[in-house]
Amino acid sequence: MFLMYLGFAIIFIGAIGFLIAAFRTSILWGIGCLLFYPISIVFLILYWSDAKNPFFLQLIGIFIVFLGSMTISPT
Repeated sequence: MFLMYLGFAIIFIGAIGFLIAAFRTSILWGIGCLLFYPISIVFLILYWSDAKNPFFLQLIGIFIVFLGSMTISPT
């Protein structure tokens, strides 16, 4: 269960980092990524150099959540 909480925390930190990268680029990018998710994908593609680290951090978090869900034993 600890791994799942750790993974969710890492996903959250990556999402905050992604929003910070979007707001550093432009306030419109930041608001768009905050309110409308498909814009985040466009931002990721167009500004890969700025958004790749938070994106990979989120992927690591998803992997940790997956590992944590696999280690939970059925009761």
